[in-house]
Amino acid sequence: MKKVIFKGCGTAIVTPFNENGVNFNQFEKLIESQIANKVDSIIVCGTTGESSTMTVDERKQTIEFAVKTVNGRIPVIAGTGGNCTAQVIEFTKWAESIGVDGALIVTPYYNKTTQDGLIAHYSTIATQTKLPIILYSVPSRTGVNILPQTCKKLSEIENIVAIKEASGNLSQIAEIANLCKDNLNIYSGNDDQITSILAVGGIGVISVLSNIAPEYTHNIVENFEKGNLKESINSQIKAIPLIKALFCEVNPIPVKAALNMIGYNVGTPRLPLLEMSNPGKEKLKSELLTFGLIK
Repeated sequence: MKKVIFKGCGTAIVTPFNENGVNFNQFEKLIESQIANKVDSIIVCGTTGESSTMTVDERKQTIEFAVKTVNGRIPVIAGTGGNCTAQVIEFTKWAESIGVDGALIVTPYYNKTTQDGLIAHYSTIATQTKLPIILYSVPSRTGVNILPQTCKKLSEIENIVAIKEASGNLSQIAEIANLCKDNLNIYSGNDDQITSILAVGGIGVISVLSNIAPEYTHNIVENFEKGNLKESINSQIKAIPLIKALFCEVNPIPVKAALNMIGYNVGTPRLPLLEMSNPGKEKLKSELLTFGLIK
């Protein structure tokens, strides 16, 4: 079986911004709250962390701050992906040097590539680092899907240990589980499919929901693993309206609005993303009230 970086709930944590850049005071507050509420890992500078609109220096400062703040209490996984293989290698090697526990590497976007290109991209990166690598398949954002046979080939590489599967295609995910077996750990990349992916052998979720409901999301996975299936499934179903509200506009627009509503000050997304629309805010506020996260 491949190395397990974490089991359970990993939070794809937002990056708080203010007029000066990254708001590290708020970032520390978020991290400490996540750990106190049983999150099993922090994923920093991923899609939800808006890495695509951060400078290289900001990304490095944010990842290093997370590593120092967490201080070994739970794993820290850095988003190091991009659409230039050489730059991904450089950034991943840097992340390894400052002590992250793993790298989340999204498929190349815009330039896209073939399935053979994906194999070449990931295998080349893997030879240049000892970090455990999590493949990240999110075709709705990158235009590239990692097909099951490609996962099988990549799973034969020692330090490619897992995949964050956000295709939304449960049949595809089941096929990946069948082909790769214990050679590739599977994380749900969609909050509305946590229990479904656990049911075909997944070991956890890399979550947006857990930014605002960390212990709740952790417990969905924990209860499933302990055999409390009814409780886990009921929790998953109960969260569906809130999850829909968190994705009624482009992520991370709604989750940043939600964090601000529940008492944080994470600022607004960076352009080209905008602050959440008023109709979206009303829908989100209603679901936060129903869920008991605001009064």
